[in-house]
Amino acid sequence: MKNHVLPILSLLLALGLMAVACTGRKAAEDAADDFALYSKDNLLAWCIVPFDSEKRGPEQRARMLNELGIPAMAWDWRMEHLPLMHEEIETLRRHNIALSAVWFWVDGSGEGLLNEANEVILKTLAESGTRTDLWLSFPASFFEGLSEEEKLQKATEAVGQIRDRAAAIGCRVALYNHGDWFGEPANQVRIIRALGAEDIGIVYNFHHAHAQVDDFGSNMELMMPHLWTVNLNGMKADGPKILPVGQGDLELEMMKKLRASGYARSIGILGHVDDRDVRLVLQGNLDGMAKVLGEMGDETALRTY
Repeated sequence: MKNHVLPILSLLLALGLMAVACTGRKAAEDAADDFALYSKDNLLAWCIVPFDSEKRGPEQRARMLNELGIPAMAWDWRMEHLPLMHEEIETLRRHNIALSAVWFWVDGSGEGLLNEANEVILKTLAESGTRTDLWLSFPASFFEGLSEEEKLQKATEAVGQIRDRAAAIGCRVALYNHGDWFGEPANQVRIIRALGAEDIGIVYNFHHAHAQVDDFGSNMELMMPHLWTVNLNGMKADGPKILPVGQGDLELEMMKKLRASGYARSIGILGHVDDRDVRLVLQGNLDGMAKVLGEMGDETALRTY
């Protein structure tokens, strides 16, 4: 009798392990099916601090995002907003809004690489214990007069220094396409590869990519291993630069390509209009998202709007 027990127990154990594996795989597949790239709970709001005719403060801004159902924001600023950074961070926490990123514009105007504003941001993030991404970019003047190799060397050294400063306070760096040499995806990938850095990402903005529309598919493939955020915009070949999602004639196909690429990280929508109430601008983008999702047949994401 004992000779038959061990084979039976082994068979039962094997069947049990297969059942657990199948259950785990099914759960993973269900989770993948449930994820909808363009669902509202995967959105962040961008360019909503200096771009607001109502001049909202941190509390008003957080309440607005709660009311719109947008769960995250990236914080852009002008000099007058820096003294409010601590308050902004604490307010977002109270309202359960994620601070996905902070704008980190490095113009080389300081005695060293970073200027006073850059240092204030790093200090505030450290003191508040905030772990977030720095959306890093440089003006064209930062690379003025340099050869292609010199640009790459200067960018690599600068990004490496900032990556180290960010890592020291538990933050990460993502390269932001703001135009010019640094805004070209191929150059950003060259910088990351030169650093051999897997902890540096890319944030790609439709509104800074009008000249790259024809290369969108190849750029997505190139950036994909590093792509952390894509900020959407209505896209027309001849502009304007800023347009609500759903009011262009190119973003539908671009969004289809992005989803088909397997990209599964955060999606941003823009304020970025100086003379309008940013709530109305964001709502226009949410309405446009619903329109485009209907055209895409993405019922899962559409149900969240």
